[in-house]
Amino acid sequence: MTATLRVAERNPLSPPGKKPPVAPVRQRLLDRLTPADLQVLRLYLFTRLGLWLVAYCTSWLSPAGSDAKTPARWLSRWEQWDWAHYQHIAEYGYFGPVPGAEGAADNLVAFFPGFPLTLGAVHTVIPDWTVAGLLISLVSGAVAVVALARIAGLGRPDSALAGQRATGFMLLSPAAVFLAVGYTESLFLAFALPAWLAAKNRRWPLAALLTAAATTTRISGLFLAAAITVEFLLAHDRGGQRRLRSLFWCAVPVLPAAAHTAYLYAHTGDWMAWKHAQERGWNRNFRTPAEAFRNTWHNAFDHLQTTGYAWEFQLELAAMATGLLLLAWLLYRRRWPEAVYIALNLWALGTSYWYLSIPRATLLWWPLWTGLAHWSLRRGWVQEAYVGAVAPLTVVLAVTFTSGHWSG
Repeated sequence: MTATLRVAERNPLSPPGKKPPVAPVRQRLLDRLTPADLQVLRLYLFTRLGLWLVAYCTSWLSPAGSDAKTPARWLSRWEQWDWAHYQHIAEYGYFGPVPGAEGAADNLVAFFPGFPLTLGAVHTVIPDWTVAGLLISLVSGAVAVVALARIAGLGRPDSALAGQRATGFMLLSPAAVFLAVGYTESLFLAFALPAWLAAKNRRWPLAALLTAAATTTRISGLFLAAAITVEFLLAHDRGGQRRLRSLFWCAVPVLPAAAHTAYLYAHTGDWMAWKHAQERGWNRNFRTPAEAFRNTWHNAFDHLQTTGYAWEFQLELAAMATGLLLLAWLLYRRRWPEAVYIALNLWALGTSYWYLSIPRATLLWWPLWTGLAHWSLRRGWVQEAYVGAVAPLTVVLAVTFTSGHWSG
């Protein structure tokens, strides 16, 4: 009788003698989130609201036509630049009847299939393509910030604060608008950051599978695979020997890239179809680092471009300088796996005709955000300087992107 009364007290809606109903999926998910995770997600939500508000403002301030009396559609603010390529691939495939252009001629093969495939799947439930893309980035970004916060807090007594700082720095970074738009950055991070977290916890199969998923979205997944391989080689089991029996997992992330290459070859007869599309569409043909720097510098400061494009090239130079400083710091601290990841990113981005999309790429450099977080905990002025001098660029680039101007 006492036991029955206790059960009734715990759940008065359950008949005596019956077990309480199983918690719904949402409740089980919330149970896995720590209070620190929830704080990070709250910050994430507030910054999403801020970016959505910027898009609303630009729909009034920069509608189509200088004498417009009606604002632009709010959703149209997110339909800029690469978004059209992702939607076309999701809707028609790489070689389908894209209106106005053939797939190969339009360089669609320059984009990896992970995001378009996800977009097509979500579109079966969400009829509007743009809303589907925004939803993918919203959910993926939430996963990414929780993983980033946990990475920043690894092995630290102030783990919660370190995680909040790291996510704050990333969410207020100049290129943060690309985490909200229907682009690949959020989806990549939703796989890549949990993959790195799994590798740090020595869960190699999970790390490999997540890295493989990241590789479907961006070539950067292969750079992450290289970093995880170095992390694996530096790890030792309890007996002091490397666990070589798990080494084959390090090769798994190569499979999606190989499959995509074979698919493109079957349709184009070109094993380098992805690389050649990058060259045709975005001048990503190989140049020495010195040539790439000179070309970017000339376009930034020698009045070869309109002021808007010249300013963007200046941002490219600043982002490259940031990456080089980050790489030097990682090498100094002997953080070899992260150094490999950043070095491969910088080599790929710094050996084209000119620098392109490096500010966006900084979003993927998790050692930058964790490093700034740890530094700010030792030096309080770091956070103040970042918020005062760097974070305002977040609004500038958000306005630039949502008003239809090139922003990387």
